[in-house]
Amino acid sequence: MSRDVGRARMPEIGFYTLGGQPESPREMLDEVALGEDLGFGTAFLSERFSIKEAASLTGAMGAVTSELGVATAATNHNTRHPAVTAAWATTMHRLTGGRFTLGLGRGLAPQLAAFGLPPITTAQMEDFIGLMRRLWRGETVEGHDGPAGTWPRLRLDPTFDEDIPVALTAFGANTLALAGRAADAVVLHTYFTDETTARCVRTVREAAERAGRDPAAVRVWACFATVPDHLPDEVRLQRTVARLATYLQVYGDLLVRTNDWDPAALERFRADPVVAGLSGWADIVATRPEIEHIADVLPDAWLAPAATGSPEQCAKSVAAQFDLGVDGVIMHCSSPAELAPVVDAYATNHRRTA
Repeated sequence: MSRDVGRARMPEIGFYTLGGQPESPREMLDEVALGEDLGFGTAFLSERFSIKEAASLTGAMGAVTSELGVATAATNHNTRHPAVTAAWATTMHRLTGGRFTLGLGRGLAPQLAAFGLPPITTAQMEDFIGLMRRLWRGETVEGHDGPAGTWPRLRLDPTFDEDIPVALTAFGANTLALAGRAADAVVLHTYFTDETTARCVRTVREAAERAGRDPAAVRVWACFATVPDHLPDEVRLQRTVARLATYLQVYGDLLVRTNDWDPAALERFRADPVVAGLSGWADIVATRPEIEHIADVLPDAWLAPAATGSPEQCAKSVAAQFDLGVDGVIMHCSSPAELAPVVDAYATNHRRTA
């Protein structure tokens, strides 16, 4: 494919493709093409077991772009055989000319349990990363029996000598430390406070140093909700209030503990009759009046870690994330078309390089 690429690449900014509840995976094709033209460095894909299967979509992402980085953030290591994942990553690595990053995460324990899979542990992910690197180097792994699983023989191609980046989506200190000692990049969670983001960066760097690695070699991405005010009010409410409410529904205790927020405020949120009466995740099922009510229930400070306002204000907030020590910022919660004015303002007035 040949297409004129627009603005020069800005490797320090990224976006998520197929955010929310897309009607068709084909929406991604225009999104990544526009993202590349706008100058984004990397497009991230969060796998969902519906119409967001990662191997299919990352192949398409690589095929319709020529410079844009392609990353999963994330897929789960235990939903595919390790040889399948290693072959997928190698195929993507060569298909894209080295633009692919295999991003792994813990996933949601209830969903894994429904699949008959146990919760993912730090030891499993570390073992799995080691297996990937060995297979990418062309090794034959005989009789592996470790935290990630037991396999009699794993092998791809003995001529392989691939250097494929691995990323981890991380919340807690154990995963952050694993990223520091074993991964190439880490993607933080949305709605982390500035203090939390800075602490996470320190945790990753210190773990890398203890492992004898260059602390600067592990790329830390902030995942920063970026919802400019040229979007309709209802959309902005859904992508800020309802999205945060969903995070609190799914893993509220962890997010509150990580940010050192008041647990009593979380209990008030959970006990609220509107929240308790929702039939599903807030960002999917809540009506506008319900979301407006939830906005009054949530502390203002919990919604503050986001880029909102004019494109200029959003760009300034994005740039400020680099002061916390991160190497990249993912403009989360909006599509490339919606982010275009923000990217223009960032490139013109606020660009930071990591």
